[in-house]
Amino acid sequence: MTPVVPAGSAAHPAHLAPLPAFDLVIFGGSGDLAMRKLLPALFHRYRDGQIVDGTRIVGIARDTRSDEEYREQVRAALAASAEKEGAGAALADFLKLLHFRRLDLANDAGWEEFANEMRREQRVCVFYLAVAPQLFAVAAEKLHAWNLIDNDTRVVVEKPIGTDRTSADAINDALGHVFAERQIFRIDHYLGKETVQNLTALRFGNALFEPLWRAEHIDHVQITVAETVGVEGRAPYYDRSGALRDMVQNHLLQLLCLVAMEPPTSLDADAIRDEKLKVLRALRPIDAGNAAQLVVRGQYRNGAAEGRAVPAYAEELGHASNTETFVALKAEVRSWRWAGVPFYLRTGKRLPNRESEIVVTFRQVPHSIFEGVSELAPNRLVLRLQPDESVTMWLMNKVPGPGGLRLRHVPMDLSFAEAFGGRQADAYERLLMDVVRGNPMLFMRRDEVEAAWKWIDPIRAAWEANNDAPKPYTAGTWGPSAAVALIERDGRTWHEDAP
Repeated sequence: MTPVVPAGSAAHPAHLAPLPAFDLVIFGGSGDLAMRKLLPALFHRYRDGQIVDGTRIVGIARDTRSDEEYREQVRAALAASAEKEGAGAALADFLKLLHFRRLDLANDAGWEEFANEMRREQRVCVFYLAVAPQLFAVAAEKLHAWNLIDNDTRVVVEKPIGTDRTSADAINDALGHVFAERQIFRIDHYLGKETVQNLTALRFGNALFEPLWRAEHIDHVQITVAETVGVEGRAPYYDRSGALRDMVQNHLLQLLCLVAMEPPTSLDADAIRDEKLKVLRALRPIDAGNAAQLVVRGQYRNGAAEGRAVPAYAEELGHASNTETFVALKAEVRSWRWAGVPFYLRTGKRLPNRESEIVVTFRQVPHSIFEGVSELAPNRLVLRLQPDESVTMWLMNKVPGPGGLRLRHVPMDLSFAEAFGGRQADAYERLLMDVVRGNPMLFMRRDEVEAAWKWIDPIRAAWEANNDAPKPYTAGTWGPSAAVALIERDGRTWHEDAP
């Protein structure tokens, strides 16, 4: 039975109040995303009382299995974490909400029965398309053909939305043909992370930061999304995509937008998305004329990662390829607030650490009064998105004790786990509940996707025009040496090398 806590109580604040029973249908319900992210997120929301009995969670796939066989697969995927959290009883109750239906998007077998079953009650119904992007349009048309779309229907699509502006437009046109824009939720799980949302709170909820959040006080911004893993089971997809399209076009550009956007008039979804769109449109173009100076692409070779020898990308793929597994670039936002402030972005696979962070480096003090101190390290605000979400402010501080005035660059840490205690919710937990509520604030609007591709496409075109092959880097390092040169020729260093 669902653990219910009174809404609005200290243990159950209003934003965690139970939602009315709903339906959530996962196309690709037995796949990796469903088992690793979606179903664990739904289980934790059920355990916390936000999902009530009567809700239906339906996994869709092309194979044949019973409800009980599907529940056993999900039980195996969730058992370890449930046991660790002492939630075995809650897991047993959660599994009762799960159902499995065999459907194929290529034919109509089973669709009539499924449609009749889903139309039994008037309630919010979410269709999550955890399938390949080329199937988004097919799925949308199928749902429309079987009259499964009404005002209470939402559809969720994962990135990537296409592989360029043309293919993204085709997908968005297909979705827009059967769904209203308010019903389409283009998900980027990075936007659901606590630290990403806390950036908005830091900027607009504290008088300390917003007056300094401009070119007069900020020297530069770094955004890093680093992975230690290789392509592994995603090799066929990844080789068609590469780091620029897989990570920069969505994750990194969305983070850049949140750092650089102007204060919105409110927390209304469109007010925030309007400001993000302005940032994307203000980015200095990178094309064949300047890509060689502003962008570095790389591909990992044999090396060591996580304490073991790992093969080169081409070996994992099984053949030679020009697909990049690393990108570093220098972006500029052409606005009064950010004029002259560089944004250094980088992402890659087989790097030394798994980490995602935003580093805002402030300008040096104009004059040092401290004799014997050769240089004062600049203040830095470091927002860590993963693995351990935190906010750190680096300050110059006096070293305690006698012996003169000695200074040291030291961190002031806010660890979310330590400050707020308990388990930190995964991004998908928040995002899935926002879909059910119909709140699009943390999801991308169509014009954002279009603007991002408009900026990304000329970079790829420049690589092709210049025949720019990826530069090699050893697995377990921070990418090609050219990535270091990209920032150091401006007199700056990447954060892990900074004092």
